[in-house]
Amino acid sequence: MNKKKFENLPKWNNFALFNFLAKDKENSLEVMEAAHGFAVPGIVATNYETAEEAAVVIKELQTTAAVVSVGLGGGGDWQNWRDVLHIARLAPNSHINQPIETAGLTNDLLPETFTNALVRPTGKVGIVRLSSGDEITAEEAVNYCLSANIPSIKFMSIEGTKYLDELVYLTKIAAEKGIYGIEPAGGIGADNIFEITTAIKSTGIPFYMPHIFGKTIDKATGRTKPEEIEKIFAALEGK
Repeated sequence: MNKKKFENLPKWNNFALFNFLAKDKENSLEVMEAAHGFAVPGIVATNYETAEEAAVVIKELQTTAAVVSVGLGGGGDWQNWRDVLHIARLAPNSHINQPIETAGLTNDLLPETFTNALVRPTGKVGIVRLSSGDEITAEEAVNYCLSANIPSIKFMSIEGTKYLDELVYLTKIAAEKGIYGIEPAGGIGADNIFEITTAIKSTGIPFYMPHIFGKTIDKATGRTKPEEIEKIFAALEGK
């Protein structure tokens, strides 16, 4: 799933896709319908015992959507990067989540994928945290992604709007320097999606994909609830 193919996908307001987890093929169809087709259903690596098991599910989901995502799991645990890589090798043409430290390697190994690079907030505008705990400037993170041909930056956990100012600053730098996309995650739901989306739209970034998990998942079944997705789209439309 290279950048060009991703660019050609229909998007909400020609700007956004929304990443939701899907338990199985049926749940993915529910997600896509509730999101009016503007969704990227996905899985997280930690929900499966083996990469082979996960790849079977990914291939099922790929019959329901043009793009399927493979997440790290564990709150974006960088140590799961190998599992995501293995799954993506078994089920090519995916969107994959990687810590910034391994995103360049993964991007080279799987040029057909759409790879993001994950960094975290620090509580300081213009500074992001690596998986090691080290901190670098937003500019340094963006420059690295450009040098490694990584099209998109994931920023988590934003804890709803707690770190929105940091997200906006990072996104502005990314847009100015030519990064294609931004992917925030953490605490996003119907109560704050309009504020977050409006702030991101103002930066000029071409593509935006919030990852919306916790507030949409039925804890008993692990299935994403389509009625929660409908609430999110109603909020986006100001309803």
